Amino acid sequence: MVRYYDWIAGHARRTPTRTALIDLATGRRFTYAEADWRVARLAGLLRAHGVGRGDRVAVLSPNCTEFFDIQFACARAGAIFLPLNWRLAVPELRFILDDATPDLLIHDAEFAGTVAQLKTKARLELGQSFDRAIADAAPLGQPEAMTHDDTWTLMYTSGTTGRPKGALITYGMTTWNAVNLGGPARVTGGSVGLTVLPLFHTGGLNCYANVILHAGGTVVVMRTFDPGQALALIGDAELDLSHFFGVPTNYLFMSQHPDFATTDFSRLKLAGVGGASPPVPLLELWAGRGVGLQQGYGMTETSPTVLVLEAEDAVRKAGSCGVPALHTEVRIVDAEGRDVPPGEVGELWVKGPNVTPGYWNRPDATAESITDGWLHTGDATRMDADGFYYIVDRWKDMYISGGENVYPAEVESALYRLPAVAEAAVIGVPDARWGESGLALIVRKPGTALEEGEVIAHCLRELAKYKVPKAVRFVPELPHNATGKILKRELRLAHGAAT
Repeated sequence: MVRYYDWIAGHARRTPTRTALIDLATGRRFTYAEADWRVARLAGLLRAHGVGRGDRVAVLSPNCTEFFDIQFACARAGAIFLPLNWRLAVPELRFILDDATPDLLIHDAEFAGTVAQLKTKARLELGQSFDRAIADAAPLGQPEAMTHDDTWTLMYTSGTTGRPKGALITYGMTTWNAVNLGGPARVTGGSVGLTVLPLFHTGGLNCYANVILHAGGTVVVMRTFDPGQALALIGDAELDLSHFFGVPTNYLFMSQHPDFATTDFSRLKLAGVGGASPPVPLLELWAGRGVGLQQGYGMTETSPTVLVLEAEDAVRKAGSCGVPALHTEVRIVDAEGRDVPPGEVGELWVKGPNVTPGYWNRPDATAESITDGWLHTGDATRMDADGFYYIVDRWKDMYISGGENVYPAEVESALYRLPAVAEAAVIGVPDARWGESGLALIVRKPGTALEEGEVIAHCLRELAKYKVPKAVRFVPELPHNATGKILKRELRLAHGAAT
C-alpha cells in the first residue's frame, strides 16, 4: 500500500516562508511554516479530545482558512474529516450526524444556534478561544501512518431516494485528483488561487484549493462569494491571482457587475468552470475579455476530476466537458453495461485511483453504484468523432441549481409531509439566473385547501434554500406508467419550458 505523505509538513521543510493561506474575511496570512505549526498543535488538541484513528471530526462553518487546519490535522491524527453543508436545515444536518456519529464538531459562531439543536459528543467554536486552544496544545508527537487506501474525508451527497450518502474520499483519491487536475490547470508552486465555492463542496475543496496546496502554492479564501470583490481581487496586481474556479452562476454574476468591463484579467492564467454546462453566450462573453473558461466534469465520488476541456477549446467544443483526465478511465455503456459506439448516448462509467471505494454504512448503495471498480455516474453521455465527451442528460432525475445538485426525491419527501398533498413531483426547469430551478407539481387531497405560499414556506423550514422549489403548480393528476411510477419525462415535456 502506498503511504500518504503530509503536504503541509513537506512544504514547510522546502519553502517555509512561502504564503500558504490567506483569509480575506480576517486578513490573516499563514506561511507553510506557520500552517505546519497550527496543524501539529491542532492534531494534538484533537488527540486530547479523544479523537483517534478513524474517528470523525465534523466542521460547520462558512469558508475560512481553519478548514485546511482541520483537514490536515485530521490526517495527522488519523481522523476522518467531515465537512458539513451549512445550507442544510437542522433535520438534514441531524440525519448526517446520526449517520456519521462524529466525536467532535467544530463550528463557526454564526451557527451556534444550529449546533445547540444538534446532538454531538463534543464541540469547539472557531475564534479566539479556538486559536488559544491550538496555541496551548502540545503538538502531536507521532502522526498516524496513513495510506492512500485510508479514508481522509467523508463527504455527503444528496441521495436519489431522499437519503444522503457519505462518499468515502481516500488519501489516494485526493492526491490523484491533484495530479489529474494540476497538469491541465497549470498549477505550480507559484500559483495563487481564489477559492469562492463552499469548502464543504468538492468543487471548493479540490478545485483548485487542495491542488494548489499539493503543489506548494497559495490559497486565498473568500468567506462567501461576492462578484464585485472577486473582480477586484482578480485585477489586484499585488495579490497576483493566477487561478479561479467557479460554477456558471459565479461567472454570470461577475459578467453582470459594472466592473467586469474594466477589470484587468491579464494575470489570470486559468479560469475553470464546473458544476453545470455554461451557456455558449457566457463563454463567448468571457472569451471577449481574453478569458477562456476551462470546462470540466466530475463528481464528489471521483474527487472530482473526470473530464477536462482545455480553455482554447471552450468555444470550438462548446457544450463538451473535454477528454478524460490523465489517470482516469471512462466508458459509455448501454443499460446492459456494454460499450456503445461514438456518437451514441449511454451512461458514463468511471474507473481509476480517483474513484471512491464506496459509501459510509451503505453497502447496498456501493454495490448498486460500482461494478468491478467502475463507478456508474448516472449521467447520459456521448463522445464525438474527435474523442470529446458531452453530458447530454441525466439518467437520474437530479437537476443543478446555481451549481448545487438537487434531487427531487428529497424535496418530494418534504412535500408529502404536508397533510393536503395527495401526490407530488418535482422537476428542474430552465432558469435564467440559476441555470435550473425547481417546479413542484402537486395534486391536492379532495376537500383540502393549499396555496403556493404555504408550500414554499413549508419547504423553507424543511430544506436548504437552494432545494426549495421556485414555483408550485396544482394539477388534477400526475402521469403514471403501468407499475404506478410517475413519468417524469412526460412532466418535463409538459412543463419544462416554465420558469
